[in-house]
Amino acid sequence: MSNVFRLLADEEKFTDELFAFVTDNNADSRNERAIISVLHEVAPQIVSVAECMVIDGVDERRYVADYVHAVVSGEGLYE
Repeated sequence: MSNVFRLLADEEKFTDELFAFVTDNNADSRNERAIISVLHEVAPQIVSVAECMVIDGVDERRYVADYVHAVVSGEGLYE
């Protein structure tokens, strides 16, 4: 089934916000970020992936940017 919904976002800002979440060393402040609150409501699976990035120790923006691009563009998500 093709994706019937599309997430519209400023890809650069979304990447910046998600990267800030992934690289925040303080769990309390990380989980209080506005982007996470919004994502819990509209796309909780993105939070799950971001949390995995935290656990995996992702520290390069390009990995977050690749994921955000896939989410925003829909490329590779349902193939």
